[in-house]
Amino acid sequence: MDGTALLVGLGNPGIKYALTRHNAGALLAERLSEKAIGTPRSVWSQERKFFSEMAEVRVGEGRLLLCKPQTFMNLSGQAVAAVCRFHRISPEKVLVVYDDADLPLGTLRLKPHGSSGGHHGVVSVEEHLGTKLFPRLRLGIARPDQSVRDIADHVLGNFSDEELPRFNRVLDRAERQVKSWIFDGLQKAMNLYNGLAE
Repeated sequence: MDGTALLVGLGNPGIKYALTRHNAGALLAERLSEKAIGTPRSVWSQERKFFSEMAEVRVGEGRLLLCKPQTFMNLSGQAVAAVCRFHRISPEKVLVVYDDADLPLGTLRLKPHGSSGGHHGVVSVEEHLGTKLFPRLRLGIARPDQSVRDIADHVLGNFSDEELPRFNRVLDRAERQVKSWIFDGLQKAMNLYNGLAE
């Protein structure tokens, strides 16, 4: 990797939300900092000017910034835009990771760009960056009932004891996919890891 790339793990701040389905992206960012992709192992710090918790790992000749916005989900773009402006990171080097209720639990899907799918955090990022042309990694959390559209209670709930092992496998696979994105490029990372994490 050359230069600076940014991985944004979307979620809500605070212990109340830490292990909820809506914090899937933030949980991956934490996993990546614990099992550092490069060196040294990263340490999280509060960065008020970015409205975020940030960590950094060196990867070859470049670096990967890890970001957990602390603005609450619907204002995530405020944090992402602040980081990008300060570090001069272009949208194609910003990987946004988030939960997706339209994907089955246990599934992950990386794309170079796309629709927000109604995800308010992603909508905010698109608005503040002024583009939809940034890569995104969706982690499936499924819907409790396909006929129900209001799923606020579901996404803000914790993973059940039955769901957690499958979601942990998703995080393992997503970790490998992010490493592939960094070292091999987006297309190979998509080809190798998109799909069911079993």
